[in-house]
Amino acid sequence: MVVFRLLITFALCFVAGVARAECRPGSIEALPERAMLHLPAAGVTGPVPLVILLHGSTGTGAEMLRDSHLAETADRHGFVVAAPDGGIATDRGFVWNIPGVPTVTGSMPARDARDDVRYLTGLIDRLVATGCVDGARVYATGLSGGGRMTSWLGCVVARRFAAIAPVVGLRAGRPLTSNVSRADPATCRSTAPLPVLAFAGDADTTNPITGGGAPYWQYSQAAALQRWAVLNGCSDPYARNLGATVYEQGYARCQHGTSVAARVTRGGPHSWSVVDNEAMWAFFSRHRR
Repeated sequence: MVVFRLLITFALCFVAGVARAECRPGSIEALPERAMLHLPAAGVTGPVPLVILLHGSTGTGAEMLRDSHLAETADRHGFVVAAPDGGIATDRGFVWNIPGVPTVTGSMPARDARDDVRYLTGLIDRLVATGCVDGARVYATGLSGGGRMTSWLGCVVARRFAAIAPVVGLRAGRPLTSNVSRADPATCRSTAPLPVLAFAGDADTTNPITGGGAPYWQYSQAAALQRWAVLNGCSDPYARNLGATVYEQGYARCQHGTSVAARVTRGGPHSWSVVDNEAMWAFFSRHRR
């Protein structure tokens, strides 16, 4: 009996050792994107959640990581943040390649521009392959142009993400050619149910929540929410105050445990200041693919 117990103890230690060995932080260190990754302060014994953080137009991943303060949130809750650069270089920083949509420079992405959807899903694959990232708990967020890119990821590769949270940039495909106040359903056909929580400010004049603005914008945040509600099979629209300065609009009774909502800061500008990082993480952490 003593020998049997010793064998069981040895086996458990061996299994635990194997589990620990599955996460190879050194593999993360070897990735070319290492400078744009933040690992939680407590370390990674894996596999842990991953948040893809996308910068705004003409920004950089390093700037976005600094300005969002998501690194501090990651340290508190134990997830990895990846903040890469967009695939199209500009005079200052980078922009994201959303096919068929002009960038803030006013021009369409060049035909030979990097395929940012392929790049970002490849980045996820490389991180998951290290054993330190959980492929079932991958989330995306981004500011402005990064929010639009986040939305596009939800439209075309929803199965790769457990949830998304666009910031001052929620979209649901391109504007409808015949009526730019509506989203074109043909340009956003999510391949799987996908929880959505957007953040915005009602004083945003760059991407106004009421619509208008640049050619890539046009339809309202409410129109985008409505399209995501259709994609997620939601039935009950609602609006509620979350405090003196924040209200939420969205849809409840969605299929497959999803939800669709936008939190709007009264007087909020076009910046990350409209985001509650803890609320974002609480939303993300409720979902897995």
